[in-house]
Amino acid sequence: MPDALIFDGYSPHDHKPLGAYAAFTVAFEALVVAYVVAERKRGSRLAERLPLGDFALLALATQKLSRNLSKARVTSFLRAPFTRYVGEAGPSEVSEEPRGTGLRRATGELLVCPYCLGQWVAAALVGGYLHNPAVTRRLASMFALHSAADFLHLGYVVLEEKT
Repeated sequence: MPDALIFDGYSPHDHKPLGAYAAFTVAFEALVVAYVVAERKRGSRLAERLPLGDFALLALATQKLSRNLSKARVTSFLRAPFTRYVGEAGPSEVSEEPRGTGLRRATGELLVCPYCLGQWVAAALVGGYLHNPAVTRRLASMFALHSAADFLHLGYVVLEEKT
């Protein structure tokens, strides 16, 4: 059944690709379930919680990686089929808007939103951490360091502007 029939009236003046959103939600949940099932079949015990240090490391890495994927100028080629360039944004970042309709538009909306993309990045990092903590920590450390350096760069700019 087309989106228009199922979701008619939800947003009559600004069409939202709700069917595509639903497809992304189902895909995300299916991937999480498939991962858990595969790990259980391998005989892996899934950790009940992350140690605080690993939580902080993965949180910083998630922030930086999702921001790089959704806003960085150098990753715009990944988003280009689904977005339209609007202008420059923060340091080394661009502003883009989703384009197209249906799944293409929903993909564009996902790709320009670091908050939305963060869920996918976090799930991938946690999956990697549960499968191979040492490798995931090394990879996450690179992005966490990059994130911390960004905050230091921004702090430096603020201090420089005050003097």
